[in-house]
Amino acid sequence: MSQSRIDYSGLRRTLAPVSGRGRRSGRRSPSWRVARRVGFWTALALLPIVLLIRGGVLAYRVWDLGTWPSLALAAIGTASLLGLYARWISRRFGAGVGSRTRTARMAFGVALAYVAYALVFIASANVKSAEVRTEYRSMHPLLRVASSALILVDPEAVVTDAGRTPQDYRRMGLSPVEASLHFAQEDGYVHAMDLRTEGRSELRNRGIQLGFWMLGFSTLRHVGTADHLHVSLRMPR
Repeated sequence: MSQSRIDYSGLRRTLAPVSGRGRRSGRRSPSWRVARRVGFWTALALLPIVLLIRGGVLAYRVWDLGTWPSLALAAIGTASLLGLYARWISRRFGAGVGSRTRTARMAFGVALAYVAYALVFIASANVKSAEVRTEYRSMHPLLRVASSALILVDPEAVVTDAGRTPQDYRRMGLSPVEASLHFAQEDGYVHAMDLRTEGRSELRNRGIQLGFWMLGFSTLRHVGTADHLHVSLRMPR
C-alpha cells in the first residue's frame, strides 16, 4: 500500500515572514524604552529628596519622634542612600574597592552638609524682605529643608511670610487667628510659610502646591492681603 506525503516546505517559507513580523510587533518601541529609562533615572534622582523630607515629616507627625530626632533620622537615611548611589556608580565605572568607599563617604558627607546649609541659609533673592529672611531660622527645621529643596527645583520661588504676631494681623486689617501656624508653636518653631504666586504661571503654582502636598505638608491657596500659597507643617497626631 503506497503512502502519500504532503510537502509543507513551501507553506513554511510563506508563513515565516508573517510570524517574524508578529514577534517583532510585540516588542517595545525605542521611544518606549527611552521613556522608561528616563522615568527610572528621574525616580532615582528624586528619591533622596523624598526620603529626606517625606521621611522626616513621617517621623515627626506620625511616629512623634520629635523635631531633631526626626530630621536626624531622615538625614542619615538620605546620606546613606546617596552613599550607596555613589558606590554603585563608581563601581560601574570600574573604580576599585578603596575608591568606591571614599566616594561613598564623600557623598554621605555632602548630603549632611546640604542639610546643615538648608537649616541656616536662604538667599535674599528667595525672600520678600530682610525681615522674612531674619524669620527664616524661626521656621521649623523640616519646613526650612523643604523650602531649600523647593529653591533647587524652582530658583525663582519667593517666601513672602513666615512668623507673625497678633499685631501683624491687625496691621493687615485682619483679625488675629489664635490657631495660626504662623505663630510660634509649643516646640518654639513657626510651622507655616507663604509663597508668592503672583507673576507666576498657574501651572507652576499648582505644581509647587502638589509637590508640597505629596511631601506631607498642608497647603492652601487663598487670598488674605494678596494671593499666595500657604504651606504648613501640622503638629504630631
